[in-house]
Amino acid sequence: MSESSIARVVPITLLIVGVVSLYVWLSADAAVDLTERVPIPANAPQAFSDEVDDRVLEGQLLKFDGVPADLPGAWPRFRGANFDAVSSEDVALVKTWPEGGPTVLWSIEVGEGYAGAAVLAGRVYILDYDREKQADAIRCLSLEDGREIWRYFYPVRIKRNHGMSRTVPTVADKYVVTLGPKCHVTCLDCVTGEFRWMLDLVRDFGAKVPPWYAGQCPLIDGDKAVIAVGGDSLMIAMDCETGETIWQTPNPHKWVMTHSSMMPTEFAGRRMYVYCGGGGVVGVSAEDGGILWEITEWKIRIANAPSPVVVGEGLIFLSGGYNAGSMMLQLTQQDGGISAQPVFRLEPDVFGSEQQTPIFYDGYIYGIRPDKQLTCLDLNGQVVWTSTSAHKFGLGPYTIANGLIYVMNDSGELTLAEATPTGYVVRASAKVLEGPDAWGPMAVASGRLILRDLNRMICLNIAEQ
Repeated sequence: MSESSIARVVPITLLIVGVVSLYVWLSADAAVDLTERVPIPANAPQAFSDEVDDRVLEGQLLKFDGVPADLPGAWPRFRGANFDAVSSEDVALVKTWPEGGPTVLWSIEVGEGYAGAAVLAGRVYILDYDREKQADAIRCLSLEDGREIWRYFYPVRIKRNHGMSRTVPTVADKYVVTLGPKCHVTCLDCVTGEFRWMLDLVRDFGAKVPPWYAGQCPLIDGDKAVIAVGGDSLMIAMDCETGETIWQTPNPHKWVMTHSSMMPTEFAGRRMYVYCGGGGVVGVSAEDGGILWEITEWKIRIANAPSPVVVGEGLIFLSGGYNAGSMMLQLTQQDGGISAQPVFRLEPDVFGSEQQTPIFYDGYIYGIRPDKQLTCLDLNGQVVWTSTSAHKFGLGPYTIANGLIYVMNDSGELTLAEATPTGYVVRASAKVLEGPDAWGPMAVASGRLILRDLNRMICLNIAEQ
């Protein structure tokens, strides 16, 4: 070939190579390589496609050699048996520990996320994500040693979006129910892992996947599973045995699903589910799904993560990030019905909670406010004490057991302090996880504390020997 021919061919070849490379680059899933891990970015939420997925998600059940522990403790859902993040077990716990922290009983790798554990009958349940299989994975482990008993997974494509799975299963005597990142509700036999039923809330009820995926934790209440949909219906209840709809709550204002979870309470002889939806707060009848009351004075534009906290007869404490601060509601009987009115509102520098739900314990509210200080409030909204700027925490979880508060910072340092209004008193602290993002809700059962960071879950022995 002559030099002139080469001169003509080379630029054409380079152009073709460049076009092909550009096409491949644009077609790639760039989100897979993201490394930034912030909880809720300050910019506008990432939009998800509302395209309906008509596929039937065929699941698969795998059995392993794990054996349930012969231990009586239970933490059957988000915030435990009484929905308050307080352990009521009569188990003596250590009040301090050595520099290295409590003994690690077991440790497992988990998919990227913040999904915490539920515990019942010696079994640990987690909703995980398997990136290799591109599937949500419902896993059942032994509380004794963390060995897997069974795993049920179904295919759903999830991109890294500040973590993947982030909800806690709810488990009862016969069933375990999960809500996946893209709003798939799955019910399995909690002992065998056998499939019961599944709902796709986007396809079946017109829900929209929230920014940063679903963060609401489902609820089993008696023989029904309850989910706040925020689509064609505000809330639905399904028969745990069949998956058939028992009732649906109208959604006249078109409130969307948030990251907040429903909390049950009773007032004026009515059992209800309190929910922070996309446009306000609502109380829904547990009997028939009717709206008992609603209020629009409380709503968070970007991400409503903390759940309502019942703090007394008809008193409900709300908190949030993005300068929302906090609010106390009072329910009252009015004209044969129920109404809700604000009692007070606190600015975020007094108290607000960006991610975790505060704890009501022995007449006081404990939580981490936006300046990262652990704070104790009274029911009038007055600050009783803070951990001070010398003792700051991030977006990590906290729980209370035996009068002690366990609180985790972002990087995996666990602090043990006294849950008392007399002041911030530290008993012990230790680095127990490597981090980052040790944000998964805690679980306490049989003198064991289950924690996680972005990629690992551990079980600590916190019982007295």
